[in-house]
Amino acid sequence: MLLAIPDVLTTAQIAEGRKILDAAPWVDGRVTAGHQGAHVKHNVQLPEGSPAGRQVGEIIVNALRASPLFMSAALPLHVLPPMFNRYAAGQTFGTHIDGSVRVLPNGQRIRTDISCTLFFSGPDEYDGGELIIEDTYGAKTVKLPAGHLILYPSTSLHQVTPVTRGARLCSFFWLQSMIRDNTQRALLYDMDVAIQRLGAENPTHPSVIQLTGVYHNLLRQWVEM
Repeated sequence: MLLAIPDVLTTAQIAEGRKILDAAPWVDGRVTAGHQGAHVKHNVQLPEGSPAGRQVGEIIVNALRASPLFMSAALPLHVLPPMFNRYAAGQTFGTHIDGSVRVLPNGQRIRTDISCTLFFSGPDEYDGGELIIEDTYGAKTVKLPAGHLILYPSTSLHQVTPVTRGARLCSFFWLQSMIRDNTQRALLYDMDVAIQRLGAENPTHPSVIQLTGVYHNLLRQWVEM
């Protein structure tokens, strides 16, 4: 499932985050790339554990917890601390696939089920820099407004095209979902959306209770904790 989630961060939060990030030291993005990614990754990013990254990352994580759409689509079990990258002056990240396992600062290993990119730069601030994600139905091009987030399966091939003007500033992170299988996760999301719509139109309809029961029974059957 590939899903854009609007307005995860407010305009004020974006401004605050950019002020903090602009003042922070940046390093070559290849320091965290795997063997495959190191050959095609050309950008800069905040070092893992950066105080600025932790500060802005906390803003992001709190905003995600308050987003019903994100929680419904991702069904997160563990969210890795958000990281930050910047592309400018021809920088790019060629076609690659994200590593299957990441390690939390405490040493806990997390399976990467879903990849997320949260935009801090608006599309009018740079040319190029499109996130291209390959899925079952072909390649999808993503370039969202500041504060918006795209989530997609970590099994997807993807790339960031070269930036030819300005700078592209984003946060990126991964999460392990309670539902490992992308198809099951998408079905639960579609059902949740339908239940909410039905409940808003006719909250006393018996089908709302019945479908809610089906949703939770499927979740109970498929969930991994």
